[in-house]
Amino acid sequence: MTHEGPITIAPIRGSVTEAEWKARLDLAACYRLCDGYGMSDMIYTHISARVPGTTDQFLLNPNGMLFGEITASSLLKVSVDGAILYKPDLPYGLHPAGFTIHSAIYRARPDAMAAMHTHTIAGMAVSSLKCGLLPLTQTATRFYGRVAYHDFNGPERDPGERDKLAHSIGARNYCILRNHGLLTLGESVAETFIAMWGMERACQAQLQAMACNTELNMPSDDVVAKSCAMYEPPNSRRYGLLEWPGLLRKLDKEDPSWRD
Repeated sequence: MTHEGPITIAPIRGSVTEAEWKARLDLAACYRLCDGYGMSDMIYTHISARVPGTTDQFLLNPNGMLFGEITASSLLKVSVDGAILYKPDLPYGLHPAGFTIHSAIYRARPDAMAAMHTHTIAGMAVSSLKCGLLPLTQTATRFYGRVAYHDFNGPERDPGERDKLAHSIGARNYCILRNHGLLTLGESVAETFIAMWGMERACQAQLQAMACNTELNMPSDDVVAKSCAMYEPPNSRRYGLLEWPGLLRKLDKEDPSWRD
């Protein structure tokens, strides 16, 4: 089914907890930012947030809305068993791959409060390289040695793949889905988005450097180890907390409808 014409969704703030509404606001903002920073793929990827206070519920985009259309009230509420607990009055349901990937994460990682998956050109290209993400830049060393890799077994639509994906990710918060795209996890939507932003830029820089057809200046093992260590707590702040308020101000200036 499809929907043509303007999308009108009744606000649901009064029917959810304040904690869930805050999660909805952050997640809707993340969709808008993903679109604004060129990391969306029409309707084909997904970002989620765990419903605060639950172990088995998460918020996800309806399969058919563009990222630039997402609002706080438009998000589906889904159980890890696949039950749709809330959906807006639209003919858009649950994305099979979105359910498979995100339910796998929330079943296996009680510490994960958000997850973001992208199909950017840079992310897909690096996911297709046998070498994966290299420590070519300062930005890349933030992720180097912390990235999980998951082999491509076809589109992630089979719930039977969830245990394999969870095993590949393990305790890590960054994952490259080989021949597919990028995936980040975090203790907040803000942390998850900033991680994806950084990993995306690291992939872009690697591809541009490799395309120059000249010898790459790979930092020494000692320098890479030192740089990587500087991104470990307590040497580095938790990313997202400082950046997020400014990003929300940016969204409000451009189009505050994400708050509806």
